[in-house]
Amino acid sequence: MAQPGGLPAGRTGRLLYGISRILALIGGILTCAMAALMTTSVAGRAFIGWPIPGDYEMTGVINGTAVFAFLPYCQLMHGNVMVDVFTGRASARTKAACDALGSLIFLALGVLLTWRLVLGGIDTYKDSDLTSTLSFPRWVTFPFDIACMAVLVAVTAYTLAQNIAELRAEGPLRTKQGNGAG
Repeated sequence: MAQPGGLPAGRTGRLLYGISRILALIGGILTCAMAALMTTSVAGRAFIGWPIPGDYEMTGVINGTAVFAFLPYCQLMHGNVMVDVFTGRASARTKAACDALGSLIFLALGVLLTWRLVLGGIDTYKDSDLTSTLSFPRWVTFPFDIACMAVLVAVTAYTLAQNIAELRAEGPLRTKQGNGAG
């Protein structure tokens, strides 16, 4: 069940919400840091002819990490892109079935991507892969990214369970402001 404001209720929902919110805040901080880095580099290039060395590769590293940090919160708050063109007039049961199918597919993709990210991180570490300008080890962000994906998998399993509960209840259990239930 959802609390007022659409926040998850229940121990599991509150725990996942707390973790996802912290990760999203980290993603926001990383995004602000990336913006500051690029602004400083562009200003340095424009005014004194000296950009920050490695600004593009650091932006890529920071951006990738920030995206992983946002994913669990987005899934938990039902913030993913939805196409209502086909389901706008559908029954609550049909919408719940579509949500459940979408969550199931997203769960499978999350598990697959997490597995591949683990293997890619191991290979990147073993190969001592470095960025070209700063020689920054590429593997360094993999543990955080994998942790974010593990949280995403847990959140997606939770939302799938919520979708199935909605399907059994023949209608949405979440409020209009946010996500669902406990």
